[in-house]
Amino acid sequence: MHFGLHKFKIVLFLLLFSLLQACKDKEPIALGFKSPEQGQTVKVGDEVQLQVDIPSTIVIKSISYLLDGNLISTKQDAKAVKVNTKDLKLGYRIITAIVDYDDQIDTLKINIVLKSDMKPVAIKYNVVKTFPHDTSAYTEGLSYVDGKLLESTGEKGASLLKWVDLNSGKTLQQTKLDNQYFGEGSLKIDDRIIMLTWQENIGFIFDAKTLKQIGTFPYEESKEGWGLAFNGKQILRTDGSNRIWLMNKETYKEEGFIEVYDELGQVDRLNEIEFIDGKIYANVYLTNKIIIINPKSGKVEATIDLSALVPKKYFKTTDAEQNNVLNGIAWDVAGKRLLVTGKKWPKIFQIDLIK
Repeated sequence: MHFGLHKFKIVLFLLLFSLLQACKDKEPIALGFKSPEQGQTVKVGDEVQLQVDIPSTIVIKSISYLLDGNLISTKQDAKAVKVNTKDLKLGYRIITAIVDYDDQIDTLKINIVLKSDMKPVAIKYNVVKTFPHDTSAYTEGLSYVDGKLLESTGEKGASLLKWVDLNSGKTLQQTKLDNQYFGEGSLKIDDRIIMLTWQENIGFIFDAKTLKQIGTFPYEESKEGWGLAFNGKQILRTDGSNRIWLMNKETYKEEGFIEVYDELGQVDRLNEIEFIDGKIYANVYLTNKIIIINPKSGKVEATIDLSALVPKKYFKTTDAEQNNVLNGIAWDVAGKRLLVTGKKWPKIFQIDLIK
């Protein structure tokens, strides 16, 4: 019995050793994409070639290609697959290849970046009229609602939500955020006003008539609050990146985003925004430029350079001049008036675009 057990152990050892040696002798196979390159930038509308680099030592059963999780093509060989990008969203697109070969399946991932295929048009403008603006208001949100301005301001200790008379510039009603919060964009929807905070990961809900706080909502995937607008169905929200988040107007939950690109690449620091005649108008923070964005594709279709409106020799320090940039876009739907201002600017400008 003891001899039989000993012999069995030797046979088992030899069998395991053989299996281990076979695994050791078998060269590991490293699969990768032949094309495109990782992070390759592609102009939307151009064709992209997808192909996996397959060693001659393996036998392919199939290769399935997916784009953002959606199946594009399944092939029984390693030949390239061509994809036209004209109907794809701008930004990062994830390409997946599922390779079935020999006795195993490998999954490969890579991404490309789709940028715009058009150069934005430079739009000129005329100043129609000016209105007074509170020079203590570090403007973060501006909108024209029911014959008056809704303005929200930033800076800790000075963050306000207020109704303002356009013609006089006087505050009609206001509420102040606690000193720990840095106020950002605001938006009236039905009988509520929502207001963002910058880095505190919280939004406030107010009664539109009394400006009494009635609730809060948390941020989700986006981590900062910058600007707000409404497209008639969803809330649009910026977070300082090139993304415009789409939020449910009842629950304030994030339901996706669009990424904004021009012909050079992504356009970051999107700030105060307004939805005007089917387009998104956005301030680009630390510039005196407004860009006009196609809300379906994310393409920048036009730019408006408002540098000529910047108050000349008004701000006393370089720091004040650099920080108090253009930020504030309001659209009077009934009167078809476009109003713009900046942080602590002395005036609000009504401008007509020359198209």
